[in-house]
Amino acid sequence: MRPLTTMGTLLIISAVLCAADERARTIQFSNKDEGKVPSGWKAEHTGTGEGSVWKVVADDTAPSKNGYVLAQTAESPNAYFNICIAEDTNYKDVDLSVAFKAIRGSNDQGGGLVWRFRDGANYYLCRMNPLEDNFRVYRVVDGKRHQLETKEGLTVKAGEWHRIKVEMAGDHIECYLDGKKLLDVKDDTFRAPGKVGLWSKSDAQTLFDSFEVSGK
Repeated sequence: MRPLTTMGTLLIISAVLCAADERARTIQFSNKDEGKVPSGWKAEHTGTGEGSVWKVVADDTAPSKNGYVLAQTAESPNAYFNICIAEDTNYKDVDLSVAFKAIRGSNDQGGGLVWRFRDGANYYLCRMNPLEDNFRVYRVVDGKRHQLETKEGLTVKAGEWHRIKVEMAGDHIECYLDGKKLLDVKDDTFRAPGKVGLWSKSDAQTLFDSFEVSGK
């Protein structure tokens, strides 16, 4: 009976590992979605007005070497948040990252990540703004943004690729820029799982590539 028990245990472990692997994803963008919101993603927003125009575009500088990236292309109103959500995601404890390149924007530049996203008015976000030289993490509650922590005096050039990474477990949030942990804060506003995605503000036109997420 022991061999059967051992085999059963191995099968259970294998199933658990496979399930965990299914939750770890690297999302890249391709020419089949060029000129539109990629399959499985949905444009969302916070605020009133017109904006949040996302489409896959060609870019031969993409870190993924795939040649295609996701771009936020609208010059949205100043208080408007552009969001694009991966629709089939649902994470509570999460590890996510993305490469971004700020292209243009006179009111805002850059962008970042959202997670535990309930709707366009309720979620967490972390972003880098090259115009303001700061890296910040926020919660957005009922459409209002509340700063949780900031790192000032950072020089991140527009037109170059950088990487943002966020880890959240329970109420603990850690945020990294180009491999360095710069923000570490606790907040329990959103305790339930939610979707993950991308974010920019106002007229920040930004490219995103190599979106990675894992968690539960």
